[in-house]
Amino acid sequence: MTVRSTPSAASTPDLSSQDPNWWRQAVIYQVYPRSFADADGDGLGDLRGVTQRLAHLAALGVDALWLSPFYPSELADGGYDVDDYRDVDPRLGTLDDFDAMAAEAHRLGLKVIVDLVPNHTSHRHAWFREALRAGPGSAARDRYVFRDGRGEHGELPPTDWQSVFGGSAWERVPDGQWYLHLFAPQQPDLNWENEQVRADFRTTLRFWCDRGVDGFRVDVAHALVKDLTEPLRDLGAPELSGEAALSRFAPGTHPFYDRDDVHEVYRDWRKILDSYTPPRTAVAEAWVPGARRVLYARPDELGQAFNFEYLQTGWDAAELREVITGSLADARAAGASATWVLSNHDVVRHATRLVLPPGTDTDAWLLSGGHAPAVDTAAGLRRARAATLLMLALPGSAYLYQGEELGLPEVADLPTEVLQDPIWEQTGHVRKGRDGCRVPLPWTVDGPSYGFGAGAAWLPQPPSFARYAVQAQDGVAGSTLELYRTALRLRRKLLDGEELTWSDEVPAGVLRFDRSDGWRCVTNLSARTVDLPAGEVLLSSAPLEDGRLGPDTTVWLGL
Repeated sequence: MTVRSTPSAASTPDLSSQDPNWWRQAVIYQVYPRSFADADGDGLGDLRGVTQRLAHLAALGVDALWLSPFYPSELADGGYDVDDYRDVDPRLGTLDDFDAMAAEAHRLGLKVIVDLVPNHTSHRHAWFREALRAGPGSAARDRYVFRDGRGEHGELPPTDWQSVFGGSAWERVPDGQWYLHLFAPQQPDLNWENEQVRADFRTTLRFWCDRGVDGFRVDVAHALVKDLTEPLRDLGAPELSGEAALSRFAPGTHPFYDRDDVHEVYRDWRKILDSYTPPRTAVAEAWVPGARRVLYARPDELGQAFNFEYLQTGWDAAELREVITGSLADARAAGASATWVLSNHDVVRHATRLVLPPGTDTDAWLLSGGHAPAVDTAAGLRRARAATLLMLALPGSAYLYQGEELGLPEVADLPTEVLQDPIWEQTGHVRKGRDGCRVPLPWTVDGPSYGFGAGAAWLPQPPSFARYAVQAQDGVAGSTLELYRTALRLRRKLLDGEELTWSDEVPAGVLRFDRSDGWRCVTNLSARTVDLPAGEVLLSSAPLEDGRLGPDTTVWLGL
């Protein structure tokens, strides 16, 4: 991986005055750079566009922005196929543009978190090109996972392992060997038993820390270390891909997911992150059960891990209470704070997802263009607003996905000819993929891309986006944007401590908890209007009905 010059000691940002524990109850806003703002008019979002719109995040009231990958990339997987971990994609800008963006963010009081993709590189990465030239048995190939195939002539994949995106996780090269790719074929997996791989990522961590980055989001954190002892083990269930196969193995022993050995990597990283003042933060994307997930969040490892169980829970009071209680207990046991998220760049936006009938096959729903079943967008937005206020009242860190503050729904009816997600092709057009949550943001009520850029956007925006635009909601009482702004402003004043106390004296379908800092959250997930408990109404996700709490509504009360 290319070594880039780093800022001199004199120019390295001084972050020493920052609270080292700022992340424990922060609100972090995910920016998907290619869909946030386009400054140069080429249809693709870029870093200068992010810089120009940072005032929006500061006014929103978030603590930090998390940048999805902005590195040089073929975009075989939306930027998660990285050509060079220490540079910026020329279509998105330069390292100078990154430095300017980080400086402006810090001036506005915003922290900067960057995405790190350590499980795999792009097939265009210098290391992988070298591996193809060097041939079988070479040191260059040992940085990746190359193996001979099975069958009389090596014509069969080495194992039955499946790609998360569909099909075999092995791709054959012209000399007959196969390489491992747990995701797209353009994303060859690295061999984390190779010390060169480990050393280079240490360099990458230091490179971005020296540029003033406040933390890292670690992509596919649970998959780095594999059991590569010969013979490689079959899963014995080729129909199971990804985390679905975890349950077939004792914890920590799956051939390539959530192996106990992976924690050695993160203990090593923590030493680097703690060498800075203040220590840099990190959060793991680890799609594993809660008891295993919190291992990544231990203080001597990454410190936090995304809580996907919360995201995957339906709109049900009993289920949500169980997940919230368990998540808080798990985080407490690990010495971490809990994390909460409702949407991101990989899932159907929650303003749509939360009103899909329980058990809906979202892949089939997307293939129908969002028509089978039809979605009530007004009901979805009402439920999304209630879910947001519930989430923001919980102890821990909340991760917001760009556009949710506008109430954006999923764009399910994108024409198939514009789809960019590799899932579409790799599954033989069985799964439409994730493009529907990645459609560029609307900033204005008109223009060729609703203020995203000077021309058309790389994914088409529906005409309905005009009514969701920042311009259409800014300063409008009751708008979703103003709800987020008010909630985040209040949250800063109200949030203290990391405990809550549940109330059992509630009607069926209602969640109610008190915070030790003198306020209360009540969410009505039922179909009935219910009485409110005592307290001063601070904020409500929807108007009260004669002083009572309507369905799909959350209220914050001062005690």
